[in-house]
Amino acid sequence: MSRRLALSVATGVVVLGGVGAGALALAYAGDQPPAIADSSARYTAPVGERDGALTFVADVSASSGVRSVKVLAWPENSSLAKNRPTAKDMAAVESAICKPAGQDTVRCTYTAPVRRSDAQSSPHGVWHVAVLATAKDGTTTLDDEAADFTVG
Repeated sequence: MSRRLALSVATGVVVLGGVGAGALALAYAGDQPPAIADSSARYTAPVGERDGALTFVADVSASSGVRSVKVLAWPENSSLAKNRPTAKDMAAVESAICKPAGQDTVRCTYTAPVRRSDAQSSPHGVWHVAVLATAKDGTTTLDDEAADFTVG
């Protein structure tokens, strides 16, 4: 085999290997679970006749798009402290409202009213917000402490 032919074959193998690796990387990137970022929670207690509110906001990114974002607030001093919320637990909770915020990113907001009777009967202290993000390709990410707030 001539040197030129051997060099061409070797170059072809390197190029094809690079294309294959790139295709594999793209395929793998599509299977990445959603990413949850910039999470925050704000709790406002009821005052007088005015209701309070719990507001949770997060940015969620997924290369295949975001199908749903479920949100659950849970008190630190509860049974969930030992048995953290699971994806199965999160399936039945309320969804956040998500709006486009970039190429593969949505900004999700969850707001729940807090009535005086709710505030009086709820445990005081630290609460956590669990988030289950599901991408359109079916991959999920569960963050059982995406944000914290205090009821006092």
